[in-house]
Amino acid sequence: MLQENKLKGKKIGFGITASFCTVLEVLPALQRLKDLGADIYPVVSENVSRYSSRFHDKDLFLQQMTDICGRDVIRTIAGAEAFGPDIQVDLMMVAPATGNTVAKLACGISDGPVTLACKATLRNEKPLLLALFSNDALGMNGVNVMKLLDTKHVYFVPFGQDNPAAKPRSMTADLSRLVEAAVAAVEGRQVQPVIVGGR
Repeated sequence: MLQENKLKGKKIGFGITASFCTVLEVLPALQRLKDLGADIYPVVSENVSRYSSRFHDKDLFLQQMTDICGRDVIRTIAGAEAFGPDIQVDLMMVAPATGNTVAKLACGISDGPVTLACKATLRNEKPLLLALFSNDALGMNGVNVMKLLDTKHVYFVPFGQDNPAAKPRSMTADLSRLVEAAVAAVEGRQVQPVIVGGR
């Protein structure tokens, strides 16, 4: 618990991208960060803002985020432009970080609210923490994951294969270790091991 106290009062950007089967799993982690005293700035990708899925209702989900964080969810590029100059966070995290988001970050593309907030955070030389959820992490997207693992100020929540038999290229983050990984990232270190056994 002493380590977790290091998040009290920290400004944390919290991005959510469109791994629709996972977004509801993130809410308890978001609530835990809030309970630890973090000051959270929520931002979602345009797809999260626009679409409901068979897993969730977008309006209810966005309202739950607002209720937990105590501030409106940033949903547009224009809103995300405040990151960097006006909203200077101690840590930016993305959970879930989809394969598409990881690929864009690895290639320096910031064409959406979450990727723009990430770029602004890195420009300020502050840490970016990614909770990977990708069906293609051990496929064509693997090169992007490896590139980001070797990028200054970028850290990962430990991740592993979630269903090797049915989805042999898929890897997902262990959200139970998100707070531990956040503390490590704020301290400028990668929590280890970063690649863990199956979930």
